[in-house]
Amino acid sequence: MLYIFYIITVTAVVWFSILASRYIDMIDRSTRLSGAFLGGVLLSAITSLPELFTSISATVLIDNPSLCIGNILGSNLFNFGMLAVVIIFFLKGFSAANLAKSHRYVMLFLMLMYIATILNWQLMGDDNIIFGSNDNYWFYVSVTSIIVVVLYALSVRYLASDNGECNDGECEEVTLSLRAIVVRFVLASIGIIIASVVLTYITDDIATELNLGSGLAGALFLGVATSLPEVTSTISLFRMRNFDIAFGNIAGSNIFNFMVLAIADILYSGGSVYHFDDEKVINLTVFGLLSSVFIYLLIRCRSKWLKALLAIGTVACYLAFLML
Repeated sequence: MLYIFYIITVTAVVWFSILASRYIDMIDRSTRLSGAFLGGVLLSAITSLPELFTSISATVLIDNPSLCIGNILGSNLFNFGMLAVVIIFFLKGFSAANLAKSHRYVMLFLMLMYIATILNWQLMGDDNIIFGSNDNYWFYVSVTSIIVVVLYALSVRYLASDNGECNDGECEEVTLSLRAIVVRFVLASIGIIIASVVLTYITDDIATELNLGSGLAGALFLGVATSLPEVTSTISLFRMRNFDIAFGNIAGSNIFNFMVLAIADILYSGGSVYHFDDEKVINLTVFGLLSSVFIYLLIRCRSKWLKALLAIGTVACYLAFLML
């Protein structure tokens, strides 16, 4: 029965996220906002709502920071793995597409976030504190969270600086009024929040029943489930040959996920979410960084076959994590 509830809740998360994404698509068809901004900021924030509320629930309500960081890093690794698979299937069209230059900066900032997380775990330990102390964890903020917030702000700045152009047939007027779009978006967002919180509790019960580590449970059950909205919207955008928004959705979601981790770190009163000893979480961090490097090189190179090899390498990173 527990697994049936898990499937039902996952389905609800995906369904509500797709509804919310459709209303963002209306903005794309009726305004001149750039695809990089729409995908990297607006759409990614919407499809990352499950990560936001499941991570906050895992830290604040369940007091399980390993589940939180496993969810975020597992979601990021799964996102890049699925993006690589979709790129392989749409290799010809993706290779010919002109992606916004701001995506390169986002990928560089994402790699820096991974490096900051690794350094936090490897070097800084309990001394990595800006506010608070080990005896008083209220308003506890780590150096890594400060770095993440700054890098995310820079990412939004670069994405917003891209100028959007309206191609023929793309800037169509929507049939719904602005008020109707906002109301439906709010309702879909509320559905995402409720389903995400429920999903956190179910995942924690599954981890206990199967005797899994919190990091592994977060990566497999929470990470994959909360990444389904990104994957679904990305496949749909690739089929519409809207590669700029599709790539921005995944890259933006991954960097927004680190922002979620920073928010969870600030709200968590039991210490820092970056202090982990789970080997599965360590593997997620290393393979996540490697995947980021592959994806960055993939969007920089011009050779179609080199793009294919880098995409295969990205998929291999996710498979290597599963095998380890």
